[in-house]
Amino acid sequence: MKHRNILINSLAVLLVTLASCVNYDDASRLVDVKVQLLAPKEYKSGATIGEREITLKTGDLTRTAKTDASDVAVFLQTMPDVYTISTAWELTGDEYEEKTGSKGVISGYIVAASLNDQPVSEAQESEPLKLQATISMKPAIVISKIYSSGSKARPELGGKNYLSGKYFEIYNQSGEDINVAGLYFGLLDSSNPIPYTLQNLYDDPQIKGEKVVVKQVFRIPTDKEYILKGGQSIILTNSAVDHSDVSDYEQDLTHADFEAVGVNDKLEHNENVPKLIPVFTSSGGAAIMNLIQGGPCGIIIFETDEDVSTWEKVYGYGKTSGSITYMLVPKKYIKDGVDFLKNKNVTGPDLAAKRLYPEVDASCTHINAISGYSGEVLYRRTVSKTPDGRKILMDTNNSSNDFKVSTTIKPREYDEE
Repeated sequence: MKHRNILINSLAVLLVTLASCVNYDDASRLVDVKVQLLAPKEYKSGATIGEREITLKTGDLTRTAKTDASDVAVFLQTMPDVYTISTAWELTGDEYEEKTGSKGVISGYIVAASLNDQPVSEAQESEPLKLQATISMKPAIVISKIYSSGSKARPELGGKNYLSGKYFEIYNQSGEDINVAGLYFGLLDSSNPIPYTLQNLYDDPQIKGEKVVVKQVFRIPTDKEYILKGGQSIILTNSAVDHSDVSDYEQDLTHADFEAVGVNDKLEHNENVPKLIPVFTSSGGAAIMNLIQGGPCGIIIFETDEDVSTWEKVYGYGKTSGSITYMLVPKKYIKDGVDFLKNKNVTGPDLAAKRLYPEVDASCTHINAISGYSGEVLYRRTVSKTPDGRKILMDTNNSSNDFKVSTTIKPREYDEE
């Protein structure tokens, strides 16, 4: 087997199960929790929400309840705790026009609402929690899978940490072919501490909550059309070779669609796979994709006709100089984004490191392992399947709701509905 940059690290993988951090000493009894769903602000007077399913989730516990005629869902006999509460549904262009009075786009819309880390107590029996729904245009393409955790090589190969087989996928939700030539994607910063908190992004006079800070930008080549068919995904990786002989968790990526090549990166590359165009990296010069194994490892995809190389560069928040700069990506160009954060063991994801605005990703996702090397893949859940067999993946702009974790799912695979 050829050398594949097996990295040595003495840290052991610690797999954890998410657990609640609530003190149950004050939980005297089970309660009937009420959640009131509020219509999007775009809905015109008299437009109804309809019966909608609300999800209440903490750790491995998930419960659902449907709203009544008053738009209130009741979760009977619920343990006081801290929950994620969410809902989502689709609107066609015609339904959007009916509900809002404005002309809708053909691709349709997603209506979604979420409350993250919401304490639930006896108070919600008399005073319902308010769940405000918002509308966003339904994107045709989404970030559908992220494999950055890496794995351990087989014992006969030394059991060392293996990081060369990282990849992510972009999926076409629509029933139409899409030319992805020229599509950009950016990797969010992973420094500790992060250079910009979410609050910093709102407070900074240059950013004003309108731009996302990224450490790297790559582009799909524009030398020809690259067609992504409806219901299919493309694979982007640093090393488009067969990694499956290293570990049970690694994959054969010889059929990946695009590959990043850095200067003297020491990875194996595939001459038959088109190369991504490096546009910007905070470290300077051409580089491979810096996908962090334990997180944070957020990704955005965006489209623009502007010359991205001329976009603003900044230092960390409050700094006027330094050796590292970041690029500012206007939020208006972002098609999809996933905030992949580091797991902090029993306290869950490190929400202080969140870097995407709620309208891009209302929450975050994460793997179970704290430091990676676990073979864990993040992938979108399947919502439904069209009559012609095309899968529709969950996209509520809330990655805590949209994504699942697996160690067995393969490239271009998704759950059955």
